[in-house]
Amino acid sequence: MAERRATPPRSPRLETERRRRGCPVPGEAEAAAAAMALRQPPSSGATPTVPSGPASSISLKQINIFLMHEQAVQKRVQWVSTVKKNAIWAKTHERNARRVLNLMIELEGLWVKMGQYLSTRADVLPEPYINVLKQLQDSLPPRPFEEVRGTIEKELGKPMSDLFADFDLDPLATASIAQVHRATLADGREVVVKIQHDGVKEIILEDLKNAKSLIEWIAWAEPRYDFNPMIDEWCKEAPKELDFNHEAENTRTVSKNLSHKADSGSGSISSAVDVLIPEVIQSTEKVLVLEYMDGIRLNDNDSLEAYGVDKQKLVEEITRAYAHQIYIDGFFNGDPHPGNFLVSKEPPHKPILLDFGLTKRISKSMRQALAKMFLSCAEGDHVALLSAFAEMGLKLRVDMPQQAMDIATIFFRQSTTASEAKENIKALSDQRERNVKALQDKMKLNKKEVQRFNPVDAFPGDAIIFMRVLNLLRGLSASLNVRIVYLDIMRPFAESTLLGSLTHGLNSQWIYDSPANSDVESKLRDYLIELGSDKILGIQICAYKDGKVIIDTAAGMLGKYDPRPVQPDSLFPVFSVTKGITAGMVHWLVDKGKLKYEETVANIWPKFGTNRKELIKHASGKKFQEVLEEAIVRPLHIEGELYIGIPPGVESRLAALTVDTEELRKLSGIRAGPDVPPELLNNIAQMASGVPVLFNTLNVRRAIIPAANGHCSARALARYYAALARGGSVPPPHSASSKPPLGSHVHAPKFPTAPFKKKKGTEKKKGGSSTGNLQDASNTDKNGYSQLRTSDATEDEAGAGSASRIFSSDKILDAFMGVGEYQSMIHPNGKFGLGFRRYNNPSGKLRCFGHSGMGGSTGFCDAENDFAIAVMVNKMSLGSVTRGIIRFVCEELGLPVPDEYSATGEKGPDMLLNLAPPQQLR
Repeated sequence: MAERRATPPRSPRLETERRRRGCPVPGEAEAAAAAMALRQPPSSGATPTVPSGPASSISLKQINIFLMHEQAVQKRVQWVSTVKKNAIWAKTHERNARRVLNLMIELEGLWVKMGQYLSTRADVLPEPYINVLKQLQDSLPPRPFEEVRGTIEKELGKPMSDLFADFDLDPLATASIAQVHRATLADGREVVVKIQHDGVKEIILEDLKNAKSLIEWIAWAEPRYDFNPMIDEWCKEAPKELDFNHEAENTRTVSKNLSHKADSGSGSISSAVDVLIPEVIQSTEKVLVLEYMDGIRLNDNDSLEAYGVDKQKLVEEITRAYAHQIYIDGFFNGDPHPGNFLVSKEPPHKPILLDFGLTKRISKSMRQALAKMFLSCAEGDHVALLSAFAEMGLKLRVDMPQQAMDIATIFFRQSTTASEAKENIKALSDQRERNVKALQDKMKLNKKEVQRFNPVDAFPGDAIIFMRVLNLLRGLSASLNVRIVYLDIMRPFAESTLLGSLTHGLNSQWIYDSPANSDVESKLRDYLIELGSDKILGIQICAYKDGKVIIDTAAGMLGKYDPRPVQPDSLFPVFSVTKGITAGMVHWLVDKGKLKYEETVANIWPKFGTNRKELIKHASGKKFQEVLEEAIVRPLHIEGELYIGIPPGVESRLAALTVDTEELRKLSGIRAGPDVPPELLNNIAQMASGVPVLFNTLNVRRAIIPAANGHCSARALARYYAALARGGSVPPPHSASSKPPLGSHVHAPKFPTAPFKKKKGTEKKKGGSSTGNLQDASNTDKNGYSQLRTSDATEDEAGAGSASRIFSSDKILDAFMGVGEYQSMIHPNGKFGLGFRRYNNPSGKLRCFGHSGMGGSTGFCDAENDFAIAVMVNKMSLGSVTRGIIRFVCEELGLPVPDEYSATGEKGPDMLLNLAPPQQLR
């Protein structure tokens, strides 16, 4: 950016046209004007030549007057009362708004488009600016009629007298690109004729070129204000407005889409939109003839009141129309300012949609990503939001999911009225300051550095106009003084986009495409399809028999609002299943001589009673995650697929939780057990629905909770129990047909995008790393996850992954189940051994153990029959799906069904959401 930029070539015709209308010509007083517009020069480094462009088109005198007046008022109002201060600012805003209006009218082209946009933002701009700038929507000075006549006759190839029986010389509206006249065709039809201004195409194209230069200059001076993706998208889309043939075709397309009533695909969503769109009669590049529709302008408040228009209902209908265009059709009008709408005078006063020159077409995948972004904000689901960003092509340079959620939610927040503009601006400013402070703390930057840091690495062009539309709709509701709850109005359309493909039943494609490992697995897949999407959202099942994989199946979706398929390496939250993993770590410490079963915790950790209960850390001298990797993950080659508290970088593989509300209804009328208060069951559905909301947030998922916050794949957990079933012997490698291969992921990945690079000379030498790095140079990240090491790995560490046994004790199975010499250590006749849930077989033998989790996920092994199985689900229920699957598999293999999963046996508490007496739920 330091090289000198050539001044864009000037068009003599364009300069003549600008001077004829009294407009400044680009290039005059350019350096001073641009510097004044930015208020300050770049902070350091070589300054590029200030580009000629929009800022340079504004005379230095006009800018100086504007800025000096604002500064004078700021000093003046410091010493007056609040009432007088408000009056002074009201007059100042009105005076400056008129200056801005006159300047934009002079400049024409892109500046009028900017003014139109600003005139809609009643939610963030003072009222005087809105009242004055709204003239730019359709009340600009009209062009001479001779110019209009010349364009019509040249474009349509006939004299006006042959084309029209009547033509109104006074335009209905004049806007930035064209003006509209009412007319009557020779056949008597009432029409409006839209005529493009002479010379406006050259002006806008020149303005776009200059705007691009100015944006690049700003991005160089202040990297956090890099608006290049926005101007690039605008440069791509805006010229399409200059060809009215495009607008005619766009109008026909939107009209067809919004009037479509078919039941397939979007279903009832289509009939939820009730708007009017004029018919296209004829079009050329610069002339468009449309059906005349008699309507009220949105800025004509007196007429709206006189006709009894329900403004709330009106804006809700417009919002529904845009939700349909964006999420259902993938083809939407990108310019919903008030000048592009009318309201029919006849009840029920439907919105009339006009001007489809600036439209945007987006792919099905982008529609789904935008819908997922919307719904993830509605649900507070950080995982779905980050995956939506990835699918959109939006890349971040920093791992701050909560701040990402806060920023994304701003676009879908409830609209505010114009009277709340000041409070709205303050709230947004406060939010921005909080985010900047969080970014500064996260990246360890000083104030100067954080001002130059842009947390966005790449921004998708397709999302630019989408966000512009949301802001314009927000401004529209503020202008009409109504509140719109976007999360309620737009939600059905977003849900239809994500979930519509699932309404036609399931088939073999619902199962992840991988070869079956056995006849049992083929039959199981048919059984899953029979269960259907009513019972299953997403699921993984993996089973080992005699050390070999016999089942490795994934099916369904990652989340209710995440239609990506579940894959073998997807990570499911498993709640109390985690206890069985943590128990294995404790047994490993005993086996290594770090602990004794008989020893009290206080002997190892005297402060246990008053401080956090980090037993494993105090016993081993290592962090929890390091012990997990050393004891279980590396020996079993399950890197990247078994965590207790996830690290940053695995979010794209996470399954999101939801609740099976139908199954929860079974609890209505159930008699509460002696230890369960009756009022608890009365509110069970509401309570259960809150669990996914909490555990779908990344701050919870990243917490290290040894008893309840495991995230794993079924194949990783099944391999773990297959090893335990053999007393710790590591099974042969997992099935080669399972893709991606088990253990192929980096266990503790670094954040994928590059960290902020400080300027030369600012790096700190401590430890050989810069404080600007996302992670320090130590072998563990901020969450305690050990980083993969190669050259500095010790011999013991290098050999850990190839160990043939996890445990050396030949009595480890007895310890797991609390039998033999360990029997005195457990509760007599209890359901638990030393950390594992014990399951009785019909024969009464205690050779099965494992642990289930709240909502249905489970893992266990049958040591007597050398069998292990894991089932992961993300649709939380009372466990009926999981029990049915395990019974199906065991019966097919001729194995005894543990009582936890049998039709008549006693159910453990974890699988049942811990809310109802087990004996009442078969």
